[in-house]
Amino acid sequence: MSFSRVVIVRAPGVLSADGAVRGPALARLYEKGLRLLTGASEARDALASIFSPAERIGIKINAIAGRRLTTPPEVSLPLAGLLVRAGIKPRAIVIWDRTNRELKEAGYRLNAAGEDFRIMGTDTAGLGYGGDPLEHRSIASRFSAIQAGTVDASISLAVLKDHGLAGLTAGMKNYFGAIHNPNKYHDDHCDPAVADLFDSAPIKDRHRLTVVDALQVQYHKGPSFHAAWADRSETMIFSLDPVAADFAGGQLVEKLRRAKGLPTLAEEERPPSYIQTAARLGLGRAAAADIQIIEDSI
Repeated sequence: MSFSRVVIVRAPGVLSADGAVRGPALARLYEKGLRLLTGASEARDALASIFSPAERIGIKINAIAGRRLTTPPEVSLPLAGLLVRAGIKPRAIVIWDRTNRELKEAGYRLNAAGEDFRIMGTDTAGLGYGGDPLEHRSIASRFSAIQAGTVDASISLAVLKDHGLAGLTAGMKNYFGAIHNPNKYHDDHCDPAVADLFDSAPIKDRHRLTVVDALQVQYHKGPSFHAAWADRSETMIFSLDPVAADFAGGQLVEKLRRAKGLPTLAEEERPPSYIQTAARLGLGRAAAADIQIIEDSI
């Protein structure tokens, strides 16, 4: 029986005392995580085994919570740089989210037309959301032109957060930022909406890699930033299986909650049940017996 591989790498000291990302430590973290994930000898070779040089690559971040709880440029730009080393042209790499305003507030410098990495929101002139809603299972949504047309392959680079309704935000729920009406899908812990959205063609046909940013984890009172419930975990999670990545992220959140004497997400009546729904749809694995977790540190 084959297993889904999830790599969890901790990098003590990757965050400075004021929370800034230390570039050299982050580079080593990416190098180790991607090598362990794929078996390649270098991170660039790992990415070259996942993406083709002819492809346009989208890095979907989550900027909704502002600078304190967004994967910052200091984390996403080095990943884009590794893609360039793997043979992808800078112009073919798009770092994106819903709006230009949110990106700017999170510290990004917009670049929709230059030759370097493109950094832009769906609300950039000429983009927006597609015409008629795509109907798929419980979903009826218009998709960002970036996800549905601008890119050929996608990375979900998501911040690991507790969520007051869904229980958890990680790699799969990050794609709520790719549709025009995510507010419609928060009933019943976002289940089956997260799974159904991921199962739709614009997501499933393009998604290749999940990288969960757990450098700082909001393990309670999310998805907004609350310093009292944020942990400097200095960790990142890598997987080619989007469901297994979220399963591992959920385990980390639950571990942090236990350490603080908090009830489980299920005990608070907000389990991230969409993870199991996604597994039942065949999108990945969500049972510990089916997942090979490799933990390491730098």
